[in-house]
Amino acid sequence: MFKNTLLKIMTLVAGLAISVSAFSAPNDSPLPETLADYKIVLQISDRDPFKQTLVLNVAGNLLKHYASSSEEVDMEIVGFGPGVRLMLDGNVNNQRIQTLMDAGVRFSACGNTITNMAKKLGYEPKIRKDITRVKAGAARILQLNAAGWQVLKP
Repeated sequence: MFKNTLLKIMTLVAGLAISVSAFSAPNDSPLPETLADYKIVLQISDRDPFKQTLVLNVAGNLLKHYASSSEEVDMEIVGFGPGVRLMLDGNVNNQRIQTLMDAGVRFSACGNTITNMAKKLGYEPKIRKDITRVKAGAARILQLNAAGWQVLKP
């Protein structure tokens, strides 16, 4: 019985490893070259304006925190699903996004979400021209996480 249980566990672990490697396959965006002490990816996948403001607040607060220390931070905000709305051209947070970008924060929007939105809307919504469109937002987060980036979902 122990051998049978052990075999099942080993099979499950092998299957999980294969699944994770499939999801963490390189995305279409290269990894940022960084020597920062802290590499942080913030996930936004919620359409709630409160959550969208919260992710921008967290990014700003982290920048302020590390600005007063000798430690460096590198940050990317990745939107997918309803969270992509934060990155649409004309969003009420455009000035805050610009301020964060000016401070070095990168933004990535999920191409799958944009494509699906276009099917429902009948036209492709415009994301800000300075935001990177990645093939899959969730895959981008996994890619960054596999490279040692810490994932935060405020």
